[in-house]
Amino acid sequence: MQKFSLAIHGGAGTILKSAMTPAMEREYLNGLNQSLEAGYSVLEKGGTATAAVAAAVVVLEDNILFNAGKGSVFTKNGLHEMDAAIMSGANRAAGAVAGVRNIRNPISLAMAVMQHSDHVLLSGSGANDFAQQQGIAMEQDDYFYSAFRFNQWQQMVNSNDYALDHSVPLPASQEKKFGTVGAVACDTQGNIAAATSTGGMTNKQFGRIGDSPLIGIGTYANNHTCAISCTGHGEPFIKAVAAYDVSCLVAYKEMTLAEAMHEVVMNKLPVLEGEGGIIGADAHGNIAMLFNSEGMYRGFKSSDGSGLVAIYRE
Repeated sequence: MQKFSLAIHGGAGTILKSAMTPAMEREYLNGLNQSLEAGYSVLEKGGTATAAVAAAVVVLEDNILFNAGKGSVFTKNGLHEMDAAIMSGANRAAGAVAGVRNIRNPISLAMAVMQHSDHVLLSGSGANDFAQQQGIAMEQDDYFYSAFRFNQWQQMVNSNDYALDHSVPLPASQEKKFGTVGAVACDTQGNIAAATSTGGMTNKQFGRIGDSPLIGIGTYANNHTCAISCTGHGEPFIKAVAAYDVSCLVAYKEMTLAEAMHEVVMNKLPVLEGEGGIIGADAHGNIAMLFNSEGMYRGFKSSDGSGLVAIYRE
């Protein structure tokens, strides 16, 4: 019987147990478990890997703890600009959006781009126009407000600095938590898929776009190799073409999924000062979750009975 599996991430970086309260830790673990259950239930019922990763990411976008959807950080102008991408490994169909506003679930809009347009990547107001045409759920600005994110932004609103997402009050020079959510899956038919969503960087400006919505960089899926979702400081991941590089190592060097991810995460990204992590799945239902930071919100569940939900380096 074909093994089916799902893996998720909710961001990586300087995530220390010593800086996390027990109550907050429980909230994060609950959020990860809810996402896993939503995606895995799709697979369990014979649903597609694409539907499963979308379902898992929607739950994380709806959770204010994670920097995507409802929990997105503030831009320099006090707005919320979100990016997302989804890709099917069966036919390499893909959809992505960048710099969208007021979209409740950007991953749902990325799915609509994949399924109902002739394009792969839409951005800004044009993507929002397409969302309205497709009946994608919208929300007012106050839906995306949280005091926690607002206070993060207020610390630097009068500067041109930007900050990677963080969960504990550290000096700016130590704040390294990369807020992105994502999922990868292999379904009962042996098809794989990947999805990624993010609110980007606090105080970002000039329409900055990271790796998450870029196919082959933050998100990629190909049945012949792997499905990948990345989380980290986007610029180094872009320079490394990280997701596709993992796929190439599997295809051309015949590495296993875990070997290829190790090469990219532990060897190639650090050369570019790239910190973060990657989750991956292959068409055999194998899962790998690697990161070179202190922690990564992560979890997986497989039909062989294995599973894990974790935050810290263990």
